Amino acid sequence: MVAKKTGFFVGAVAGAGVAAAALAGVGLRMSPAEAAPPPAVIKTASTGPMMFAPPPGAPMSFADIFEKVSPAVVSIDVSTRVNARSLRFPGLPFNFGPPGRNEQPNGEPGGEGEQGADGLRPRQQSSGSGFFISADGYIVTNNHVVAGADEITVTLKDGRELKATVVGLDENTDLAVIKVQGTGFTFVSFETVAKPRVGDWVIAVGNPFGLGGTATAGIVSAYGRNLNDDSSQFVDYLQIDAPINRGNSGGPTFDLFGRVIGVNSAIFSPTGGSVGIGFAIPADTAAGITKQLIANGKVVRGYIGAQIQNFTPEMAEALDLAGTKGAVVAQVTPGGPADKAGLLRDDIVLSVNGVAIDSSTALTRQVARVSAGENLRLEIIRGGKKRFIDIRSGVRPSNQQLADVTGGSGDDEADGKESKPQKAAPARVNVLGMGLIPLDAAARTRYSIAADVKGVVVESVRGDSDAAEKGLTQGIVITSVNLKPVSTASDLTAAVEAAKKAGRPTVLLGFANRRGQTGVVPVKID
Repeated sequence: MVAKKTGFFVGAVAGAGVAAAALAGVGLRMSPAEAAPPPAVIKTASTGPMMFAPPPGAPMSFADIFEKVSPAVVSIDVSTRVNARSLRFPGLPFNFGPPGRNEQPNGEPGGEGEQGADGLRPRQQSSGSGFFISADGYIVTNNHVVAGADEITVTLKDGRELKATVVGLDENTDLAVIKVQGTGFTFVSFETVAKPRVGDWVIAVGNPFGLGGTATAGIVSAYGRNLNDDSSQFVDYLQIDAPINRGNSGGPTFDLFGRVIGVNSAIFSPTGGSVGIGFAIPADTAAGITKQLIANGKVVRGYIGAQIQNFTPEMAEALDLAGTKGAVVAQVTPGGPADKAGLLRDDIVLSVNGVAIDSSTALTRQVARVSAGENLRLEIIRGGKKRFIDIRSGVRPSNQQLADVTGGSGDDEADGKESKPQKAAPARVNVLGMGLIPLDAAARTRYSIAADVKGVVVESVRGDSDAAEKGLTQGIVITSVNLKPVSTASDLTAAVEAAKKAGRPTVLLGFANRRGQTGVVPVKID
């Protein structure tokens, strides 16, 4: 089950009750000696059993911490105008609810757009959490809690309700800053230096399921978690087991000194409720982002204009580069900073400004940390040799703008268009479980392949092949093998034979799909 954002929508849990569990039929009595747990025992091969007492540090109660920090934690209620189409049920010829002022009798919208009975779009209510980081009303929360909000109401521990406005949003880290009018608010601070260890106690405070002012306790479970979403390109998530649920989004996680060590953002759950796996944005990340949001209302990140992917051990093995870590350039944006600097597709990036790169995520984060106009010095491998490239950073576009540039259209399957009749079918070569044909005019038409793409076309893929498992499908163009261009199927066959003789179990195939996206993938030699 994927990680779920923990914002709470009113009405999502209808009829939720509170269950009380009790032990029944317990009638055993133990002596004091039986009741007291024995000290922990560790056995070692050299010294035998070693006795030790549990380490100090577990608090008798979290009440003092909660009393200290809870006035800084707030509940956030959000009202959002939604499109009336979202209230329609599939298959029904009418809306669920009265027609709007500008709605036609047949349920179609009128001239000014879809509206509710009051002349406005219907409202959706949701809630989350947040916390003051200054005495003059700045509050940190999650982007997904307040993005698109029409009205934001903040409720303090003492019951006061205050209207808030958005100061800045950052969708890439899922952080936001809002502000209420006033002074003298109790606030808390980010701890950016003394990070708790895995196993240290933490306490989370927030507004789960709309139940404001709730405290839960647990430990730090892990660092460096990847949620496999857009935010994980910029956030190494902190995992905690202090129960957090829907509505805890944007709330703080504290250490035992009452310092904020994370901003709760997501849960991993098969049920929608807490199963003891929650994720928080670490304090050092949150502190830097919120400072930029307060100062500028947005976050500006560096950008080089290249799509990248992990350089896996399997890829390294195929290129006789075992042990090499980095990120491989899958595509370069025409006219972007990387293109102007001479970075090429299939370049393997080893470091950025002296910082070693071990994944595509690490490269994205290093680039994002610089400001527009700053220099990025990339150490790369090209053609088996190391070299350096200097790139002047641009400004990273929004996620939507990037999707518009790289998303393309269509899919990797044949579109069913009939090609023109041919006098003879092109010769097909079978290699690596794929049936390959020349990239001629007929193939370009049939599979909508751009004129500047060169290589051989995958006409069929054997279902039990490694190529099929790696996602290579009909209509994809194989453009290179082991980073060398391919113009015929014979080029690929020769490279496979050479790899066999060298004792390598895989070859690295470059490809281009019908969306215009390119990349590399290691395929086992069958």
